[in-house]
Amino acid sequence: MERIEDCISFLVGKVGQQVTRRARELLAPYGITPVQYAVLKVLSESDGISGADLGARMVLDSASITGVVDRLESLGLVERRADSGDRRVHRIFATQKSRALQAPADAVMDRLNAEAYSILGGEDPDLPRRLRLLGDQKNWTHGV
Repeated sequence: MERIEDCISFLVGKVGQQVTRRARELLAPYGITPVQYAVLKVLSESDGISGADLGARMVLDSASITGVVDRLESLGLVERRADSGDRRVHRIFATQKSRALQAPADAVMDRLNAEAYSILGGEDPDLPRRLRLLGDQKNWTHGV
């Protein structure tokens, strides 16, 4: 490789920085970060998920998930409840406040997607699948 600007690691890192920066800008009026939005989005699909399952879905370690959930709880957006079958397990539930926030937050993230596709020259329905392939560590091989 002749230039760092041609390295996929560098390029994906720069893309990640720019997308995260723009997502932060768009979500700022709602008082949440991109990671907090992602947790709320998962809860909109699977309300009452355990912290461990939430971490697995988000691909975040337990300390990171605990920190995000703590902050969301302090904002009144989620609540923890002990699991009825295992009191060691806490389930995370969206509050009414977070449910009211979901539609406008989804709209700004749709805007983010539209802006990104516009920069790339138009919507590519295959792009999310291709990006997931890169993000799936099981697909990486050694010694290629």
